[in-house]
Amino acid sequence: MDSSTMLYNQLKAAEPFFLMAGPNVIESEEHILKMAKHLKTITTKLGLPLVFKSSFDKANRTSSESFRGPGMSEGLKILEKVKIAYDIPIITDVHETIQCEAVGRVADIIQIPAFLCRQTDLLVAAAKTGKIINIKKGQFCASSVMINSAEKVRLAGNSNVMVCERGTMFGYNDLIVDPRNLEWMREADCPVVADVTHSLQQPAGRKLDGGGVASGGLRELIPCIARTAVAVGVDGIFMEVHDDPLTAPVDGPTQWPLRHLEGLLEELMAIARASKGKRRMDIDLTPFRD
Repeated sequence: MDSSTMLYNQLKAAEPFFLMAGPNVIESEEHILKMAKHLKTITTKLGLPLVFKSSFDKANRTSSESFRGPGMSEGLKILEKVKIAYDIPIITDVHETIQCEAVGRVADIIQIPAFLCRQTDLLVAAAKTGKIINIKKGQFCASSVMINSAEKVRLAGNSNVMVCERGTMFGYNDLIVDPRNLEWMREADCPVVADVTHSLQQPAGRKLDGGGVASGGLRELIPCIARTAVAVGVDGIFMEVHDDPLTAPVDGPTQWPLRHLEGLLEELMAIARASKGKRRMDIDLTPFRD
């Protein structure tokens, strides 16, 4: 069994769930290594499987002046140092087919951004690396779209695929999280992940001093969305975490403070273990139907 399949099976079997976490974007090598160390310490203490997440390039930004990160070459070097130093699997995103091969040499999981979830060539190129593929559901998509996206990865010869809910557009500058999607996405026949931080973005919802716009967000509701997701029974939680969200150059309003992470995870683990969501009990609902 290859290493990707082994990791995929470990994450599928994680109890009560696995965690994908880290800063939204690579700000510096020092910061990323510090965050990885803290996250590893917390999740080891709690017994949660951890996949470390950060982006080397935030290509889908509202403004061309937004901070994007160090770029692929330097970013992958930093992520590889995290992987080696702390023995943590890595997830990061790609935006173009030409990035997939290089990213696949470092990352254990390749993430397909929500805006690109239907891009066949990108899904196929990512699949051919042999790495686990995590596909975020487009804000503009119904949950059923993810069935086809996951199938594109499988038809390219890679059965190690996950789908991720991150909210649905509601008007121009807001998202809603429909818990039904977390159940309906099971039809993709793969692990379901809930992105509990991006789900609370308010796209282009914040005006910057000096002009321009940036994503706003509702950080205070992250526990609410996370509690819902683990009660429904997701396989994994995706959560962007920062030691000082107020100074984060990207998506600060939807990054969870590192100092509050352990307490929130303890609560989520208790909810997940109390809920029958992940066990998905078979109940005959016929008598209750019209």
